[in-house]
Amino acid sequence: MMPPTVGSLRILHDLSLGNNLISGRMPEGIANLSKLQTLDLSDNLLGGSLPLSICNLASLVELNVDGNDIGGHIPECIEGLKNLTRLSLKRNILDGEIPATVGNLSALSLLDVSENNLTGEIPESLISLANLSSFNVSYNNLSGPVPVVLSNKFNSSSFVGNLQLCGFNGSAICTSASSPVTSPSPSLPLSQRRTRKLNKRELVFAVGGICLLFLLLFCCVLLFWRKDKKESASPKKRAKDATAKAAGKPGGDSRSGTDTGGDGGGKLVHFDGPLSFTADDLLCATAEILGKSTYGTVYKATMEDGSYVAVKRLREKIAKNQKEFDTEVNVLGKVRHPNLLALRAYYVGPKGEKLLVFDYMPKGNLGSFLHARAPDSSPVDWPTRMNIAMGVARGLHHLHTDANMVHGNLSSSNILLDEGNNSKIADCGLSRLMNAAANSSVIAAAGALGYRAPELSKLKKANTKTDIYSLGVVMLELLTGKSPGDTTNGLDLPQWVASVVEEEWTNEVFDLELMKDAAAGSETGEELVKTLKLALHCVDPSPPARPEAQQVLRQLEQIKPSIAVSAASSFTGEPSHTTATATSVTDETKSTITE
Repeated sequence: MMPPTVGSLRILHDLSLGNNLISGRMPEGIANLSKLQTLDLSDNLLGGSLPLSICNLASLVELNVDGNDIGGHIPECIEGLKNLTRLSLKRNILDGEIPATVGNLSALSLLDVSENNLTGEIPESLISLANLSSFNVSYNNLSGPVPVVLSNKFNSSSFVGNLQLCGFNGSAICTSASSPVTSPSPSLPLSQRRTRKLNKRELVFAVGGICLLFLLLFCCVLLFWRKDKKESASPKKRAKDATAKAAGKPGGDSRSGTDTGGDGGGKLVHFDGPLSFTADDLLCATAEILGKSTYGTVYKATMEDGSYVAVKRLREKIAKNQKEFDTEVNVLGKVRHPNLLALRAYYVGPKGEKLLVFDYMPKGNLGSFLHARAPDSSPVDWPTRMNIAMGVARGLHHLHTDANMVHGNLSSSNILLDEGNNSKIADCGLSRLMNAAANSSVIAAAGALGYRAPELSKLKKANTKTDIYSLGVVMLELLTGKSPGDTTNGLDLPQWVASVVEEEWTNEVFDLELMKDAAAGSETGEELVKTLKLALHCVDPSPPARPEAQQVLRQLEQIKPSIAVSAASSFTGEPSHTTATATSVTDETKSTITE
């Protein structure tokens, strides 16, 4: 917790406390730091809201509170920070609208409010920020048209994840209903307009306070009621289970894998037999945000017994109707493969809220594994990267051939790793659960991040060939160590690699760590070149020229047969045979996958 005495440091110029475990609220006394120029409280555990007193920091140049749990509104008085050049509020739980007064921060060069719960339209006043060079409002609940000046100046990655936002590259075309709200009638005197606005604001605060009071009272009553209900129900359930056991039958609802508990009669459905937790267990679990996407927010949920699950809470209004959703989610719940992250359960609440439950992968995703490693961590060697690539190809082959599904959004952020660095593809088939608007937004986001096949800008619907393109980009990411979202001289990752190879500077493509492996082992260099050629084949601009997932898998196994044998053995439980030929490895692995 930040001590209130921090406000006594009146000559402080720089307060940087990022990446700690600071909790509590920002102290009001921070307003006394009249000479403060940099305030960095990013990646902590701060809650509450942004104090109004922060608007008094007239000397402030940079404000960064990324990655906390700060809620409430962005204060309108923020326009008082006349010297502010960088304002970063991303990855919090801010709500309400972006205040139009932000447009008065004439020195602002960076504005990032992504991954919050902001609503309303993007204020037209922001177009007056002539120095603005970095802008991001992605993954909120914004609506309406993007101001033309902003949509022309910034690419779609600045706006994706707002399903009702239109007018930027890759989004829906704005209709007349999406046109900006007109200003108040000029015939109304200015003094009357100000009075009306003030009264409305006071009314909102008054009503909000009353609602909050009632909500607190309701929560207290609900907690006592649930505690009494649980205590009274336990003896009955034990007796019922004992009777069922004596009769040779499973107790409770474990046979159906369905629990109708939870507040207001929500439904929890398990796909793997007996209930391992109830709806009440799931809803009462402590949660930590792992990430956000167009589809929703992913949490690490800690159950009462100390176990973990990953829970994806879907955004409102993105899923199909309930009947279609139930049909499709039950199909997804049957998909099982060692390289696919299994959907273990789903919950539908009384108001239509939807939660998807998966296994928790403590090592996180491939993107972080490659690009956000600690300075003292060991480098990712070639066998590890090749094993990951094979796992992704193997999972995609099963998804396309046996499950007859398309992924539609493959990227390094939804390729997760287990303790042995084996890859598991997440979000498989989620597009089947979503409406057309949500899937269009996902395609736009994939383009902004560098994984979208070029033909998707016209097709608007993914297929196996667009999945292969994304697989090729992931393979290039493994080979180069570069993030596909970072362009080089205006070229995306596939274009840059192709241009370097064309100039016969192939060695310049590979990650420096891989070149060290190549220098140490005679076969590694040849394997790198062969894998690079295969990856470029996958990202061929012509969809028919791209291979199928099965062909990619076979070629990877032939390039590195020792890893293929090891992977096949882990599926079958048999010891590996390192003397097997490349052909026998391919056949053995194919047999294992299709069984």
